Parts: sequence; C-alpha cells; structure tokens
Amino acid sequence: QVQLVESGGGLVQAGGSLRLSCAASGRTFSSLLMGWFRQAPGKEREFVAAITRSGRNRDYADSVKGRFTISRDNAKNTVYLQMNSLKPEDTAVYYCAARDSIFLIRTEEYEYWGQGTQVTVSS
Repeated sequence: QVQLVESGGGLVQAGGSLRLSCAASGRTFSSLLMGWFRQAPGKEREFVAAITRSGRNRDYADSVKGRFTISRDNAKNTVYLQMNSLKPEDTAVYYCAARDSIFLIRTEEYEYWGQGTQVTVSS
C-alpha cells in the first residue's frame, strides 16, 4: 500500500504561482511513477502531468505545458507541481497519483490516489 498526502493548495490571483507537494509513504518511492490530475466542478478528472521513477522523463497536458513543472525528490519521497501563470480555468481539486510503471501514463490507471487539494484562481 502507498499513502499519498497532498499539500500546498489555496487561493491565488490569476497570474500567480503555487507549488503543490505530495508526500508518499508505504513503498519505495523511487519505484513509483507519479502523476498529477485535477477535477474542476462539473467536469471529469483530467491528466495534468507525470514523471518517471528517476525523474528523467516528464509529460504534460497541453493546457499546462510551459506553465507547470513536475519534479520529484526521491530522497524526500515527495513529488511537486510548480504552477506558474495560473489562470481561472486552472481552478480544481488537484490529486496526486502513483503506480508501478516504467512508462509515462496519462490515463487514470493509477493504483494509488491522494485525497486532493483545492486550488482556486481568482480573476
């Protein structure tokens, strides 16, 4: 079992920045593919970003490419999502996810999920 706990969400004005963190426990963190997803009110959950076990490869949704950066610190068992130039349409609950995979995965086929953290961007 893997436990994931997100933090760092909040209220920010458009154009601002936030950094989300997700702390993992229960398994060797460096063996896990890590991803971020989000769900806006009335919408389906969608892929945001993913990072491979070593951190060498990353993938982003087109809507966040160039604004968001996913990173990980395997020594701290933590994955981050740096969000810059935030827009009101980025408002959502952001979820951290993990699975055992050597490949980047955009679908929701992740085994473990956090409880989510709210990000609200005001215009």
